[in-house]
Amino acid sequence: MNRRAGKPTTKKKTLLVNVEEHVEIFRQVREAHRRELIDDYVELISDLIQESGEARQVDMAARLGVSQPTVAKMLKRLASVGLIEMIPWRGVFLTPEGEKLAQESRERHQVVENFLLVLGVSPETARRDAEGIEHHVSEETLAKFRDFTLRYGSLTE
Repeated sequence: MNRRAGKPTTKKKTLLVNVEEHVEIFRQVREAHRRELIDDYVELISDLIQESGEARQVDMAARLGVSQPTVAKMLKRLASVGLIEMIPWRGVFLTPEGEKLAQESRERHQVVENFLLVLGVSPETARRDAEGIEHHVSEETLAKFRDFTLRYGSLTE
């Protein structure tokens, strides 16, 4: 019986997946969140170096909308995992591993953005949405996005 209405309860169909699958889904999401900042920083560093020849903390802070101490903390983390080198009075430089990660992140973003454009999403919205989706989409789904875009045409080429 439903305690509130005094009516018999009907068994509800559960939408939950099995426990192991549920755990794996949330593990993957947590991993994507962890990698998101790393990807964004190395991609921005690469872009700043390509654009102006250097990547400075002040420029990163301005573009990311965070404080310089926040950037400094992340740069220490990136240096500790071998993605960047910080040279006093010269700026921040990507290691070969960091540049590879930046390129992979840039390519993921472009695939997602092109897919959204082919679907008819406005360029501004596609750019903004791709920034979030690129970090969470699986390789399988990314490949389907790429195939779909190749089949139906890219608006950014």
